[in-house]
Amino acid sequence: MSGFFSKLHGQPPSYDKKAQYKMGRTLGAGTYGIVREADGPKGKVAIKIILKKNVKGNEQMVYDELKLLQQLNHPHIVRFHDWFESRDKFYIVTQLATGGELFDRICEYGKFTERDASQVMREVLEAVAYLHEQNVVHRDLKPENLLYLTPEHTSSLVLADFGIAKMLDSPDTMLNTMAGSFGYAAPEVMLKKGHGKAVDMWSLGVIAYTLLCGYSPFRSESLPDLIDECTNGRVIFHERYWKEVSKDAKLFIGELLQPNPDDRPIAQDALNHRWLKGETATNYDVLPELKAYMARARLRRGVEMVKLANRIEALKMTEEDDTGDMPDAARGAAEGQGPAGTQARPSGASKLSKAARSAIFREVVLAKVREMKANEEKEKVHRTISGRPE
Repeated sequence: MSGFFSKLHGQPPSYDKKAQYKMGRTLGAGTYGIVREADGPKGKVAIKIILKKNVKGNEQMVYDELKLLQQLNHPHIVRFHDWFESRDKFYIVTQLATGGELFDRICEYGKFTERDASQVMREVLEAVAYLHEQNVVHRDLKPENLLYLTPEHTSSLVLADFGIAKMLDSPDTMLNTMAGSFGYAAPEVMLKKGHGKAVDMWSLGVIAYTLLCGYSPFRSESLPDLIDECTNGRVIFHERYWKEVSKDAKLFIGELLQPNPDDRPIAQDALNHRWLKGETATNYDVLPELKAYMARARLRRGVEMVKLANRIEALKMTEEDDTGDMPDAARGAAEGQGPAGTQARPSGASKLSKAARSAIFREVVLAKVREMKANEEKEKVHRTISGRPE
């Protein structure tokens, strides 16, 4: 009977599946839509909702992602469950990761050593090596896309967000479209040259560097400056923050951050690096530096709350068949949720509510205070300035 009513209202046959899911909180927002938590037939899941009007003329991009996700099966890659569509949206149902993003989770620990970092990188590299064996390039590796499945201490780390991943026609196929995130994209991507699997190896190098010292190896704020910085091939390990880190860790990072993609190791070879075996990684605690990094990141997130609320409003779904897809942004902000929990405003709202603006302002101020306190603590320990990059 439901199929009859769907057809009567001009809905595709697969739309009947939507009744199996009860939408919950918003997990994030992107260029093409949002991701929401939902209760499904077999428990909680994540549902990526993509507006068809935002991918008009590029619908193949969605079908490519669906095809790719259905072919992947690895313990460190988020699992695909199902998909369906309405007249105006695509819905992609995947495994829900509830353990938090990589850096957020680490900051909850009492200690996080270089050896711990080597094992984190090993898990991520195992996922990337599997992808590359399948001739898949992720193209957007960054800490925000590395999630823990559960809050348990023993939880697995999984790689998520395959929205711009590509399956290559052959191992040597070159891609030419822009991809990746600022600060993590490889030089050949920014230069709009052909690129392949090696772009993922570069991104892994940036992640590993940041994981061990709390700041990025490349800090330029404009694209031209960032390109110059990345292409000169000089990765600096500042003595003040790297003196306790092993030589093998630096060698591992240096091999990944080669400007020439041909000089970077392939994923399988990188997996065999001595540092990833944990034999030479030290017990040096890198957590204090990571917490300072996260204090700065939270300040940026406070600002991003406004941007995400506006983005969700721009993506607001007003069609009669799916009025429940977009949640309330003002309510989410008022409850103190960050970008991952930002929710959309009620239909008809033209501005953020006073409560939402207050919550955002409070988060920005608190993040700034945390950053200032972290800097003060550093100055107590390090009275002599040794050139730490900002």
